Amino acid sequence: MGVCDLDEIRGKKISDERGVPFFSTLESLLPLVDAVSVAVPTSSHFSVVSACLRAGCHVLVEKPISRQVEEGEQLVALARSKGKILHVGHVERFNPIIDVIRPLIQSPGFIECHRLSPFQPRGTDVDVVKDLMIHDLDILLSLGLGSILKIEARGLPVLTDFPDVANVRIEFEQGCIATLTASRISTGRLRKLRIFQPERYISVDLGTKEAVVNSRTKGRDGQADVECQQIKAPEGDALTRELLCFTQTIRGSHGHQGVTGEEGAEALKIATAVGLLIQQHMEQDSRHA
Repeated sequence: MGVCDLDEIRGKKISDERGVPFFSTLESLLPLVDAVSVAVPTSSHFSVVSACLRAGCHVLVEKPISRQVEEGEQLVALARSKGKILHVGHVERFNPIIDVIRPLIQSPGFIECHRLSPFQPRGTDVDVVKDLMIHDLDILLSLGLGSILKIEARGLPVLTDFPDVANVRIEFEQGCIATLTASRISTGRLRKLRIFQPERYISVDLGTKEAVVNSRTKGRDGQADVECQQIKAPEGDALTRELLCFTQTIRGSHGHQGVTGEEGAEALKIATAVGLLIQQHMEQDSRHA
């Protein structure tokens, strides 16, 4: 095991804390390991992940899989040709509350996603869609809602050169309409998911790992009634579960389904389409100003 970081002070601090060697270059580390967790800026994902796969390593890369769709597809193809595992760090998929509520989701008609966060310089080499909203896009794509029929999107740059706040409406083939809001310039944190479906409404707090399920029932008089169920997910850290899934997949164990490179590339494809729509509307607004 080992740590590689271009920031030698930070890298040595982590290596001392974990009791593992520090490597100043990727080339010196790769021949000594079988698997790598990549947490570099998005703009460097393609070059670093490519080097790891070519060196024969399995890779878990932070989301998004890469900055460009074509790069993501190339990484997927490279991993396949090398016979290596490529997972993408859509860590929200490993939130324990998602496992709890997933069996309760049946033919949703409307889904609302809100993901708000205070400003942080890290991750601002991409827009808020690829930085934050892509978590919710990945969750939606994992629910089996069918193909995407239509996307509407608006966004605005505030503190960076890229959109820092965005609102998106997506229509799915099976009739579900999802609205997503993401902001990285808010005063507080909010990670909520609301699912509306026949005879059931599910409100999920991804931050506290809690959910409220309101289900339609029949009262004693035969009239419609509402049963409210409070759910608290079992203890479990999403990042730890993600890393465990990665290592188990490498060993051939069966457990939580990791987010594959193909799934990561698909989430990036949708996020890129959303970003292009936002850019088009921003250009239209500037011409009309």
